Amino acid sequence: MRKKFDEQLNQLNDMLAEMAEATKKSIADADKALIGQDVELAQKILDSGDEIDKKEKEIEKFCIEIILQQQPVASDLRLISAAQKIITDLERIGDHAEDISEITIHLAEKQYLKKSEHIPQMAAATMKMVTDSIDAFLKKDIELAKEVIEYDDVIDNLFQTVKKDLIELINENPDNGDQAIDLIMAAKYFERIGDHAENIAEWIVFSLTGVHKDSKIM
Repeated sequence: MRKKFDEQLNQLNDMLAEMAEATKKSIADADKALIGQDVELAQKILDSGDEIDKKEKEIEKFCIEIILQQQPVASDLRLISAAQKIITDLERIGDHAEDISEITIHLAEKQYLKKSEHIPQMAAATMKMVTDSIDAFLKKDIELAKEVIEYDDVIDNLFQTVKKDLIELINENPDNGDQAIDLIMAAKYFERIGDHAENIAEWIVFSLTGVHKDSKIM
């Protein structure tokens, strides 16, 4: 019975890793489309959004099947419960990549007022957080999960820098306001992606310790 359970857990790991890869690609493509004003790529992100949603539903169904078949307890149950929470955050990350793509399409016919170095840095930082958080889950590495939680400050700081730069553009010329606000929103979506990656890391800590933030749950 345990052998079958371990095989199911390994399959769950593979499914999560696959969903995480799709999510990371959506972040990278959203950044590339935004910076390059690539409407075709932005539209592809919107058109493929259902793929991540489908993966979430498949994993959720599989988790329920494992619980019903194996009736796990203690750390095994925490692991599966954490996986269910993680896929929700991954799906929301995919949604934010779509949000950024919608902004890209909206701005497509307008030349950017200022080249942004910090938004691509935010995108790279969020992809690192997603990568490290999933690695922490697969390897049951609590220290790596904690590093992800701390790394969210990097993205928060970058967002404040982007916002400051764009507000300065508005102050220089109020006519810059519409584009600056759209780009601030795009940066905000990257910041939210970082928040979801931090959530994933917090659920990993829970799966290993039974403690989520300051509250003991299971």
